[in-house]
Parts: sequence; structure tokens; C-alpha cells
Amino acid sequence: MRLRLLVTAAAAVGLLAAPAALASADPEIAGLQVALRSKGLYFGTIDGVAGPMTAKGLRTFQRLTRLPVTGTLSARTRAELGALGRPLVARRVLSQGAYGWDVSSLQFLLARAGHLRLIDVDGHFGASTKAALVRFQRSRGLTVDGVAGSATLTAFGHGRRTPVLTRATAARVSYVVRPGDTLTAIAAKHRTTVRALASTNKLKSVNLVVEGATLRLPGGGVSGPAAELGRSTVRAHIDRWAAHYGIPVSLARALAWQESGFQTNVTSSVGAWGPMQVIPDTWAFVETVLLGRSVPRTGEGGVEVGMALLNHLLKRFNGDQRLALAAWYQGEKAVRERGFYDETKVFVANVLALTNRPL
Repeated sequence: MRLRLLVTAAAAVGLLAAPAALASADPEIAGLQVALRSKGLYFGTIDGVAGPMTAKGLRTFQRLTRLPVTGTLSARTRAELGALGRPLVARRVLSQGAYGWDVSSLQFLLARAGHLRLIDVDGHFGASTKAALVRFQRSRGLTVDGVAGSATLTAFGHGRRTPVLTRATAARVSYVVRPGDTLTAIAAKHRTTVRALASTNKLKSVNLVVEGATLRLPGGGVSGPAAELGRSTVRAHIDRWAAHYGIPVSLARALAWQESGFQTNVTSSVGAWGPMQVIPDTWAFVETVLLGRSVPRTGEGGVEVGMALLNHLLKRFNGDQRLALAAWYQGEKAVRERGFYDETKVFVANVLALTNRPL
């Protein structure tokens, strides 16, 4: 992962800032700030904003450790940061006692949701973090266990707006279940679906996978990423499928831009893939329920699935774009039962604002 820090003019966020003030900040930047603070190189608020103090701290750290002073957060720089520089978010299940970059990011997400104080964001998963996580899980109708797995991270919406380039992987036909694995995470990693994994392995329950078990991967696994398409090509696919479903082109383009920047070969930390950043289970829902056929895992296929889903949500909410976008982000059931989450409000506002820009 390489992350370019951009100096912003954002105002500093107070120690007890309202969650709305943190909604557009990046939890990965918060992780960097915690790591730099542990080295005595950052003294500002853990606000998730890549401002001047964060950029200066990173460059100073690179100079002191004799790394290239690029202001770019690379894997090598994170390794030099030590235990607080790894692992990235969604690489493991987090529970009390954990320590690292991903814990800092989780704590920042909890603070952004209003369940933890910013001064408690320190990379240590202690009792206060567990209590905050329990409150968050209860507020979202999740399993209340104080453990941050894929379902909890997905509920935060983390990773959907920060895609990471997918790299080619060697073709595999099987996978050995590791500690902390879930079927959802395994399916996302190998670009397949929970339904397909369960069917291939004749699993009686999709909620239980045994550590050490060998799972067969549907279709022999993934041999590599789909071909990368240029933005003009992606834009043409968006326009075509938007017209097919009668969706305003401005809305379709804005949503795709918000999710991926018109990139095709990107996968988020929660397994969302393609220009519309669709997670595997949602892709399976569109194929089996909305379309009744398979859709190829290509750039255009990703657009088609995304437009079919957006069309479905617009119909479910009688054409209300705000409600449809909210359901896209946090799920239809959650929108109807709980209203908009704070981070959903920001997502919807961003997409609607983009509809007024030439993309």
C-alpha cells in the first residue's frame, strides 16, 4: 500500500469533537498519527486528517530512519514504524489484548461513530475499546461480542471509499482455514461468493468454518485480476447501463466516482470489488435474485451489477435518491429500521454533490 499525504486546510478537530466533524477523515491516517506519536514525532489531535503536522512527522521519521524522504506511506515505512505500523485494517479479527495499526484505526472508527473518546485512540485494544465496540455493535443490531470481525468492519463502512489495487495471484484450487477466518472473508479474498463456497464444499452452515479445514475454491480460484479499463471506457459502460435501467447518468457517474474514481481493478479492505465496489454477497444477490444469471467479473460486469442494484434500491424507495444511496451504503433494512448513520449522511451528501460536477 502506498498512500500519498496531501496537506489540507482542514481545521483541527478537538479532543471531544462531534462525530460529524470526523466523518470525512481517514482511519488509516489516524493509525499513522498514533504510530508517529509513539515515536515523539506527532503532537496534534488524532483526527485522521493528513495535514501539515502529519506530513512533517512522516518526513522526519523517514529522514531519521534513513528511508527515502518521499512523504509517501509505503510498506517499508510502516515496517520501520514497528508494532504500531501494522497490520492494515481488515487483515485479522480484533479482540481485547490486540495491539497495532488496525487497532488504532478501529478506535478511530469508534470515535467517529460517537462511542469512544479521541484521547483513547492509542493502538491498544483495552477494556474501554471493548466497551465502545459493544455499544457500537448493539446500536447496529450486530452480534454483541466485543470482537471486530468482517461483519463489524463492514458496518462501519470502512474500506468502501479507499480502494487498494488488486494484484495478480497464483491460481489455487483449495484454501486451508486459518485462525480468525470467516467464510465471507475467504470468499472476498478469492473473488467468489459465500453461496458458491458453501455449495462447493457442501457446508451445512455458512456461519461455521473449522480452523485447519481445507476448502475447495469454486472454479479453481482466481488466476489474476480482470483487465484494467480506462476511465473513458468505464464512463461509457456507466452511461450505457444507467440508460438501460433508466437511472440518471449524473447519479450513476457520481456513485461510481465516489466508490472507485472510475477504476476497475480495485478491491477494498472488506472485499468490495470493481468500479461500483460491490461486495461478493451483494454480487451473488444481484445475480440470483435480480438478474437470474451470472455476470462476469469484469469492469463492465461490475458496472452492470452496480446499476442493477441501484435500480432495485431506487424502486424500493420510490425513486428517492437519498434513501436509495443510504441503502446502498448501509443496507435497506438498516435504513428503514434505524435511519441514516452519521457516516451514511456524509456518503450520501458527497454523492449528491458530485452529481453537479462534470465527471
